[in-house]
Amino acid sequence: MNIHEYQAKAVLKSYGAPVADGVPVLSLDDVQKAVDSLPGPLWVVKSQIHAGGRGKGKFVEAEAGEKGGVRLAFKKEEVMEHAKQMLGNHLVTAQTGDDGKQVNRLYIEDGADIDRELYLSVLIDRATGKPAFVASTEGGMDIEQVAHDTPEKILTLPIDPIAGVTDKDSEQLCDALKLEGEARTDGMKLFPTLYKAFTEKDMSMLEINPLIVMENGHLRVLDAKVSFDSNAIFRHPDIAELRDKTEEDAKEIEASEWDLAYIALDGTIGCMVNGAGLAMATMDIIKLYGEEPANFCDVGGGASAEKVAAAFKIIMQDPNVKGILVNIFGGIMKCDVIAEGVIAAVKETNLGVPLVVRLEGTNVDEGKAIIRDSGLNVIPADDLDDAAKKITDAIKG
Repeated sequence: MNIHEYQAKAVLKSYGAPVADGVPVLSLDDVQKAVDSLPGPLWVVKSQIHAGGRGKGKFVEAEAGEKGGVRLAFKKEEVMEHAKQMLGNHLVTAQTGDDGKQVNRLYIEDGADIDRELYLSVLIDRATGKPAFVASTEGGMDIEQVAHDTPEKILTLPIDPIAGVTDKDSEQLCDALKLEGEARTDGMKLFPTLYKAFTEKDMSMLEINPLIVMENGHLRVLDAKVSFDSNAIFRHPDIAELRDKTEEDAKEIEASEWDLAYIALDGTIGCMVNGAGLAMATMDIIKLYGEEPANFCDVGGGASAEKVAAAFKIIMQDPNVKGILVNIFGGIMKCDVIAEGVIAAVKETNLGVPLVVRLEGTNVDEGKAIIRDSGLNVIPADDLDDAAKKITDAIKG
């Protein structure tokens, strides 16, 4: 689960991280009060969407101007001008797609005198199975580009989950970021603080880009991007309340209500599979045959016919779907249950696109019989390769 920058900063501030004063704004009526509550003489007006690259982004609407989604204001009147241009308009960044995302919230923040920009994040290092810090002196840039061009400027430091962040770890991070004086003192406090927030709140990623050294020598979290492990949200009702459903795909929201693992993609072939690994393999083989998956959809190992039908209908809500591939290996999930759910959904949605079904495993013969005797236009497949070939051929006409 993702949250907005201002929410992420509030969480970090509650742990003691150095964060500037700022006020979230949901409407133009809130702007003047927000500006008056901050000292100035510099205000930063930030679009709040669940996407990176806001500062370099562009608005779709001409009246929004060409200044991007993060703007400086040296007069109170400028803050209102920026807010009018940004609120309600669509911001396009490298992470939003061509349509962009509508800006429904702003964050007006007190400005800072910046001496240096740094990069710092905490995430799970899959290579070691441990939380790890990623630190670089190249703050304010895309870390992927830094990794490609100058990988020697990035330190990845796994943390022992039993010992936590030790003084030695903090010293190593300070050295990597070239922190001295007050900034080094701040860093020695900040790194354990961030790690505590990361672990206690079950974050999956905590990214600060940039972490700045101010002209007075102290550190400040200038931007923050935080995501949480959705499977652990039940432990954190305070975090669950931060969810902004307007930033999420409507199909993904409905899928979460059915406890389905569903992620919308940009392709044309809808996928319904049981098991994350099999779902990934299904998407890979669709690409191998020259098409693109429209979604990742894992119905799980013990889904009911009703849950299968719900997944099918969610897939059908995507107007880009030109065909559907159902790929089920029945273990705990029985093939006849899948077949009943698929048939019920097909009848209810008046399916108008090709449907290929591949079943294997528990009660496979019963499942195939249900589909064969349904009288519906369903294309059977013998294996995954056969299924991928049939669905790609079918949507090509």
